[in-house]
Amino acid sequence: MSTNEQILDLVKKKGPILPVHVSKQINDNLLMTSARLSELLSNKKIKISSIKVGGSPLYYVEGQEIRLQDFSDNLGSKEKEAYNLLKEKKILRDAALEPAIRVALRIIKDFSIPLNVNYDNRTEIFWKWYLTQNNEAQEKIREILSKKIEPDLSLKNPQAELETPKQTETQKPLIKEEIPKTLAKEPEKAIIKEKAEQKKEARKKPKHDNNFNNKISSFFNKNKIEILETKEIKTNIETDFIVELATSIGNAKYFCKTKNKAKINESDLSTALLSAQSKGLPLIFLTNGEISKKAKEMMNNEFKNIIYREI
Repeated sequence: MSTNEQILDLVKKKGPILPVHVSKQINDNLLMTSARLSELLSNKKIKISSIKVGGSPLYYVEGQEIRLQDFSDNLGSKEKEAYNLLKEKKILRDAALEPAIRVALRIIKDFSIPLNVNYDNRTEIFWKWYLTQNNEAQEKIREILSKKIEPDLSLKNPQAELETPKQTETQKPLIKEEIPKTLAKEPEKAIIKEKAEQKKEARKKPKHDNNFNNKISSFFNKNKIEILETKEIKTNIETDFIVELATSIGNAKYFCKTKNKAKINESDLSTALLSAQSKGLPLIFLTNGEISKKAKEMMNNEFKNIIYREI
């Protein structure tokens, strides 16, 4: 059984579980364990929690979601209040909640699922307890809407309204489960946030730069790096190299990962590091994108030995 298979089996038996506990069980260091967990996560073999225990997320497999409640004491005071309220009510109407609870519900993503409900020519957000079945949620939402209590819609972003046919009293509300981007702030702030989100999404899209390989070649030539082996993973997107370069103590071989991607995350780095270590070589990571905040923090701690360059 490979190490990754051992880890997967361990998560299945004991998840949700912290990386430090996994590393102790498999007798490996935390850095390598985190890299292997990231690889399993990127392959969708396991899941990761939003809730953190001592600053670290939990890893689990599908079907273990109910066990996440065992770690609810790690939530902040307002998040715990929102957690208890949603657990009790099963469905909450966003417009009827105080602002602090609205924000908290957006933070406790493991337990709160946002629903966009199209009703009477307007869209409202409802929150569903994560273990509540959809048919139960629909009944509770219909019950809430049938009370004819007008919610406070002044905090809604008018640009987020969806065009829907006017519904009669006999029509059922259309419930769509998705992550709302705005509606959390006053209209002016919400519009600004929506624009920021659009820019953020644009940055996330891969830059299909036809000159990316030329940039890599130019970097190699400029730094007198000799290519020994090349393996193209995705055309003009991702390539692995074995390279050699001169150092003060002689020539040294490196595993080089090049990635044409707008945003580099911790999974990108950990997967590349795992590939380099499997070959017994240090890592050079080259990209034309930007590094995420979390990945940058890991570069300053667990991934200090990576040579990372944005070209």
